[in-house]
Amino acid sequence: MMLTKGDDFPLHQTPEPVAYAGTDRNFYDRYFFNGYAPDGSGFFGAAFGIYPHLNVADAHFTFIRDGVQYALHASRELNMERFDLTVGPISIEVVEPLQELVVRVNGEGIAAELRFKGRAFPIEEPRFTFRIGPRTFMDYTRMTQNGFYTGWIELDGVRHDLAPGTSGTRDRSWGVRPVGASDAQPHGHGVVPSFFWQWTPINLPSRSLFFHINADRHGAPWNTRAVIAPDGAGHDALYETPSAVMEAPMEPGTRWPAGGTLTIQRPEGPLEVTFEPLVRFQMRGLGYTSPRWNHGLYHGPLEVEREQFVLADIDPMAPTMDNLHVQIVSKVTTSDGETGMGVFEQLILGPYDPYGLKEYFDHG
Repeated sequence: MMLTKGDDFPLHQTPEPVAYAGTDRNFYDRYFFNGYAPDGSGFFGAAFGIYPHLNVADAHFTFIRDGVQYALHASRELNMERFDLTVGPISIEVVEPLQELVVRVNGEGIAAELRFKGRAFPIEEPRFTFRIGPRTFMDYTRMTQNGFYTGWIELDGVRHDLAPGTSGTRDRSWGVRPVGASDAQPHGHGVVPSFFWQWTPINLPSRSLFFHINADRHGAPWNTRAVIAPDGAGHDALYETPSAVMEAPMEPGTRWPAGGTLTIQRPEGPLEVTFEPLVRFQMRGLGYTSPRWNHGLYHGPLEVEREQFVLADIDPMAPTMDNLHVQIVSKVTTSDGETGMGVFEQLILGPYDPYGLKEYFDHG
């Protein structure tokens, strides 16, 4: 399969590029963005999801300022129109498919205009298919792209322009994930759900690096790959390999990463990449694992809400588990002498033997 311009629009109805939706009520079609200044400050993120079988569209915008994470959430009825990329105060414009997009926000004292331009052709990740016992938990395709941002963010009338060189990552994914109201039916006797995820999109001076791993509770990868993408590269000029290993301890008392070292095997020898944590971002600001704003939940014809929380006050192991999912903005150094910025995303649910996690509320 190869990505086409059509894949940058929310037309997908199965995990394959542009096809019928089938009958799975958990089908979704999603945009994601993050960005940060060259020194790691000024982090922001945006997400926009469409759930055709649930008749819901939702969107989120969040950013960090002076140790506080601000978030704007919005949800509406989809009304069958998948090309309407607006949910209340948040909208997305696809200026040039696979290359340039704009996120606009204006509501509840939060406003922004953020223009993303890609550094290289998006990568298409291996298809994610995962089952818990007999039940399909995930079956989706994702494309990912690093790039640069221009624009501004305004909070309660105070506008900050993005720093020159602000970079980040955006992705598009479509297929099946748990969305909307949870399925209360148990998986079956003796089935213990677990999930392990790490993702590290990195911006270096002249290239992008990508790594991800999904592993089972015993640490065996069921989906993993690293990609090196030189600036301007087309889809046929990317170096891809499944031979990459991340070593990352957890911050004590949490399930958050405390830095790490990634080793990517290449024909010319291994590339070692080290992560120095700078800023922690809570993914609940984009709806991920949020009890109230989790993706696809029905809130009526239109609902908009502002949220904010002090990052230093977050309970890393809250019983609701909505603080487990994080992105750590990190300074990145490579063994061949480059420095750059990236994020280290991690989500661990349930047991994970390599870290000694036996129960849902074990921690590092």
